[in-house]
Amino acid sequence: MSKADVLFKKMCGNIIEQGFSSEGQIVRPKWEDGSPAHTVKQFGVVNRYDLSEEFPALTLRPTAIKSAFDEILWIWQKKSNAVKDLNSHIWDEWAGQDGTIGKAYGYQLGKKYRFAQGIMDQVDNVLWQLKNMPYSRRIMTNIYNFDDLSEMNLEPCAYSMTFNVVGNRLNGILNQRSQDILVANNWNVVQYSLLLMMFAQVCGFEAGELVHVIADAHIYDRHIPIVKELIERPEFDAPKVRLNPDVKDFYEFTVSDLTVEDYNTNPQIKNIPVAV
Repeated sequence: MSKADVLFKKMCGNIIEQGFSSEGQIVRPKWEDGSPAHTVKQFGVVNRYDLSEEFPALTLRPTAIKSAFDEILWIWQKKSNAVKDLNSHIWDEWAGQDGTIGKAYGYQLGKKYRFAQGIMDQVDNVLWQLKNMPYSRRIMTNIYNFDDLSEMNLEPCAYSMTFNVVGNRLNGILNQRSQDILVANNWNVVQYSLLLMMFAQVCGFEAGELVHVIADAHIYDRHIPIVKELIERPEFDAPKVRLNPDVKDFYEFTVSDLTVEDYNTNPQIKNIPVAV
């Protein structure tokens, strides 16, 4: 069985059974009919995924691994905020009249800063440090830029990555301020696992552990029956997910360099209501 399934089931059960409900509180998100979108949540959820053991994709329902890969390339490689540069349409509802999501996500990773080794953006700084000072304790990114929050169409949920090398293993910590568990949890886990795998490959390491820290891990009220059914489903073995070993430059990866094999899952859940 997929270890990601086991972690997901435990997390969801804990949130539903022991979480705090926002009923009676003022909340920002609303459902399409205008009613407030309440949640049940837990604070400070931490999940650990060892990529040397298996790739952490859910089998309780399919995760679109190649689409997740395309989005992480859009943010981290293309450093784009233009929805036209993304093959899927998952960001369309957040696009403004200029066709961008504002000064968010990829825009922040593409901003230039003066580092000790010269002027570069955050992604290039991470790559430089992993290749030249891999045991540094300062290899990190942060896209929650307070100066630009008012010009972001959506403030970043997954906002910080910290990279840490132990022996020949590259590990990472993904910090997330908020997460819609049903809609986004495994999507983000898959994305940042792939990012860790890419960085490890081009910098000469093995992909190690991804630690996912979620400050506000929540399940929306209208999602609870869906999640209850989901976590009762049987589990399958994790898929085999590989990158093209010939790629040695992070900026040369394309979606075609990703191979997914033996991905057996339960049926997809359709028409999940999304709060905005």
